Amino acid sequence: MLSDIISQYQLPITVVIIIIATVLFARVSKRLFKKFIANKATEDEDLTNYKFIEHSLSTIIYIVGFSFAIWRIPALEHIAQSMVAGAGILAIAVGFASQQALANIISGLFIVIYKPYVINDRITLRTDLRGIVEDISLRHTVIRNFENQRIIIPNSVISNEVLINSNFNESKICRFIDVGISYGSDIDLAKKIIAEEIEKNPLNIDVRKPEDIENDVPRVMVRVLSLLDSSVMIRGWAWAENAQDAFVLQCEVTESIKKIFDKEGIVIPFPQRTVSYLNDSKPNMSNSI
Repeated sequence: MLSDIISQYQLPITVVIIIIATVLFARVSKRLFKKFIANKATEDEDLTNYKFIEHSLSTIIYIVGFSFAIWRIPALEHIAQSMVAGAGILAIAVGFASQQALANIISGLFIVIYKPYVINDRITLRTDLRGIVEDISLRHTVIRNFENQRIIIPNSVISNEVLINSNFNESKICRFIDVGISYGSDIDLAKKIIAEEIEKNPLNIDVRKPEDIENDVPRVMVRVLSLLDSSVMIRGWAWAENAQDAFVLQCEVTESIKKIFDKEGIVIPFPQRTVSYLNDSKPNMSNSI
């Protein structure tokens, strides 16, 4: 009886087996490839290449497996023959339908080849979207922002965006420490405090060249930036090894500068308004009409 059932439902059983085998093979291949990536990927660029190959390999396995399953169904051969007559129209329709998908695949390929960013790079785009590149697939790029949310952007969109890559070529970053002081405060003392607080922070790095050190160029540059309506704006240049350290450096230095300014009597101005009160006496309304 079992042999009769198998012979009767041979075609659907074969198709189901092919589909199941395709899914299992794709999953096993993905796991094996991830283990290979963990052992071989030593840099972010290598990880980017391997991740893209992983997605491409899975896509190829599914396409080949499902195509073979469809090819095993005789009924679809007649459908394919009837479609040959309208092959030109079909090609145009498929071309329009897959235009965006193909654009994403080609853009993803260009991203992997030319590497405007790689996995683990910190990028900013559209002024309000920023985070760390987590994955680059055939269709989209996944960015993890600093609230641990995932921003999913199609490759064709992000490849046309102007973005800021904090890790491109080198990861060192300069953060501006801008502090405004009142016109009556000691400018030289304020500059000295800003330079000392930046220099003694453990996250600050020395970016001077050997000739700069020989010529006694200060490690931290501090300049008067501008004279505003109610304050003198002073800027200090703080260098850090990467964007994450730069953010922490800026926060810590800003806090320490404020505390020392308070001790030394250096005033950080803030907006003030003078309020005058009108006379409380009410106008004589007796002669009003």
